[in-house]
Amino acid sequence: MSGEGFFNSRWVERPVHVTEDEHLPEGFRLGGAACGVMAKGSQELDLGIVVCDSEAAVSAARFCDSGVLAAPVVVTRERCDLGAIRAVVANSGNANAATGEAGIAEAVRVQQAAADALGISAREVAVASTGVIGVALPGQRIASAIPALAARLDGEGAGDFAQAIRTTDAIDKHVALRVALPSGTVRLAAQAKGAGMISPHFATMLCFIETDAVLTQPLADALLGTAVARSFDRISVDGQLSTNDTAILLASGASAIHVEAGSEDEKRFARALEALLRQLALRMVADGEGARRIARVTVRGAGEETVERVGRSVANSPLVKAALFGGDPNWGRIAQAIGAALPGTAPLSFEIAIEGIAVARDGEAIGFERAALEEAVARNEVEYDVALPGEGAEAELFFSDLSYDYVKINAEYTT
Repeated sequence: MSGEGFFNSRWVERPVHVTEDEHLPEGFRLGGAACGVMAKGSQELDLGIVVCDSEAAVSAARFCDSGVLAAPVVVTRERCDLGAIRAVVANSGNANAATGEAGIAEAVRVQQAAADALGISAREVAVASTGVIGVALPGQRIASAIPALAARLDGEGAGDFAQAIRTTDAIDKHVALRVALPSGTVRLAAQAKGAGMISPHFATMLCFIETDAVLTQPLADALLGTAVARSFDRISVDGQLSTNDTAILLASGASAIHVEAGSEDEKRFARALEALLRQLALRMVADGEGARRIARVTVRGAGEETVERVGRSVANSPLVKAALFGGDPNWGRIAQAIGAALPGTAPLSFEIAIEGIAVARDGEAIGFERAALEEAVARNEVEYDVALPGEGAEAELFFSDLSYDYVKINAEYTT
C-alpha cells in the first residue's frame, strides 16, 4: 500500500466530499471483550457487539455463497429480519462451521443472550463468527460474557470491536468518515476483518458498516449490494471460499438527513460507501497472511463471462502470485493463466502489459526493456493489463502474492 491515512492505495480515490473522522455515526455503541474463545483464560479480545439504539433502524446484509454455510450465517439468514437488524454479536477464534445442529443451537443461544442483554428482539440480532472450522462453539461461555460487555458499550468502542473480530489479521481495518451531502453531513463507519481464505466470490471476511443517514430498506439493500460487488467480490488472497462471509449495513437515521433514491445525496453517499469498502477490501489483500505485494489485473475484451473468467484465473494463479511475491518479471505466468481460463481457443490472440510496459502482443512476446520491468514489479502495488479479442467487457480484480509466510501460517493454523 502507498500513501498515508485510510485511503492509502492508488487504486482507491478518496471522494472530495469524504473526510476521516474520530467519531462513530450517531446512534451506535460498540465494544469488545475477552471471553476465552481464542484460548480459555486468554485476555485477547475475541467477542464484539455493535448495537444501534434507534428503534427505526434499517439494515441490509450479504452472505457467502459456500455450500458449507457456518451456523451463524444460517441463523442470521433464517431467524433475523434482515431489513431491521439492530445489533451484531461476533466472535473470533471459532467459525462455528461444520458443527451440525449443535452449532445452530449454540448460535441461537448467543443470539438470544445478546437480545436479552440489549433489550431487543432476537430477530434484530445478527450473529457472526470467524476462526477454526469444525470445532464446537463454546456458546455458554460467550453468552455468559455478553451482559457485562453490553453494559459498557459506547460510542468510542470501535477499536475494541474491530480487534475482537480479528484472527490472523495484521493490518487494522476500521475507520469513521464524514460524508458531505447536498442535504447535510452524515457519518459512515466500518469495522472489518479478513486476511486469508479469500476468493473473489464474496471474499472471506466480516464487515459491519454503520451510518446515521436516513435510508429506506430497499435503498440500503441496493447500496450495499452494489458496493460489495465492486469491492469484496473483486479480491483474492488464496482463491479459497469461506464458510462465514458476512457484510451488514446498519442505518440509525439519527442525523435526520434523508438520502432519497435517485438524488444527488444518493450518488454522493454511494461513492463514499464504495470507496470505503474498496479500501477495506484492498487492506484485506495487503494483509494476505504474509503478503509482500498486491496487484490489480484488468481484463478487457468481448464477453463479460470471458473477461471475468480470465481475470479470476490470473488473480488465483499460484504461479502468478509466486512471481508477484518474488518481484519476478515472468509474464509467462500470466499468459499461462489466460490460456488455462480459455482452453480450446488456440491460437489465442492476447496482449499483456505490466505497469504500462507492453510485454506481449497478438499472443506473442515483444521486445521490452527488462530493467524497467524488473523495477516495476518490485513495487508494493503492481498493475497487470490483459487485452483479449473484441471489446465491450471489462473485469477488475485485486490480489496478493503467495509468500513463504502464507504457507507457514496456514500449516500451523490449529497447532
